[in-house]
Amino acid sequence: MNQPNYLGKVYLVGAGPGDPGLFTLKGKTLLEYADVVIYDALVSAPILAMINPNAEKINGGKRRGRHSLPQEQTTQLLIEKAKTHAVVVRLKGGDPFVFGRGGEEMEDLIQAGVSVEVVPGITSGIAAPAYIGIPLTHRQYSSSVTFVTGHEAVGKYRPEVNWQAIAQGSETIVIYMGVHNLGNIVAHVIAAGRSPDTPVALIRWGTTPQQDYLVGTLETIVQQVEATGFEAPAIAVIGDVVNLQQILSQCQPIILS
Repeated sequence: MNQPNYLGKVYLVGAGPGDPGLFTLKGKTLLEYADVVIYDALVSAPILAMINPNAEKINGGKRRGRHSLPQEQTTQLLIEKAKTHAVVVRLKGGDPFVFGRGGEEMEDLIQAGVSVEVVPGITSGIAAPAYIGIPLTHRQYSSSVTFVTGHEAVGKYRPEVNWQAIAQGSETIVIYMGVHNLGNIVAHVIAAGRSPDTPVALIRWGTTPQQDYLVGTLETIVQQVEATGFEAPAIAVIGDVVNLQQILSQCQPIILS
C-alpha cells in the first residue's frame, strides 16, 4: 500500500513552564515560521504572542474537566494539516515527553507516514521548584528524585502508581497533576514509611506572574489546601529539600511577563 504524500512536517514543541524567557530559541523560531499551531491550554500568553500572525491557530488544550479536543481528534488534525501545510507546530506546555502525551502523538504520526520532530521544553517539575528556591537534589539532603503523575489514565498499562516503591526509593518526589488526588497520595506515601513531618511544597502557575505556593508537611498539607482554597494547576514536591526554600527563596528569579 502506498504511503500518502505530505507537504509538511509536524514539530512537537515544548513551550516550557510559562516564563517566556525559558522558551527555547528553536521553539521560538518554529512559531515565527509556522503555518499552523495547535496549542495546549497551559501555554502562556507571551509565548502564544510569538506565533506567526498569519498562522492558523487552534486551541487543542486539555485541562481537568475541560477538553477542547479529544486526543484522537488532535492527532488526526495534525495529520490532516501536514497534508497541506509545510510547518505544523503542536505546542505543548512544559516538555512534550514529560506527561505531555508527546510520545503517543509521535507514534501515531509516524504510523501515518508523517515526518515529525520533537523540540524539548523545560518541564514545570524542574522549573517551578527552582523559581521558589527548592533544589530537587542537594548533596546534604537528596541524591535522588522521581517524577510521577498524580492523575493516571484510565485503562493504562498498570492500575496505579507504586507509591510504596517511590516513597522508599527516592529522597525527593515531584508529583504532576496531584492536587485533586492529594489526600490519597499523602496517605499512600505515609503508609509507605515516610514520616508525617516530611516537608511538602505545592506550586501553582510556576514561573509566571501568577505564581503561588504553599509549604507544609505530609501531615498538614491537605488541611492547608482546604483552608486556603489552593487549586490546580500545580505540582507537589515532597522531601527534605523543601526546607531549603526558606533560605534560597531570597534569590528568586525575575519573572518576565
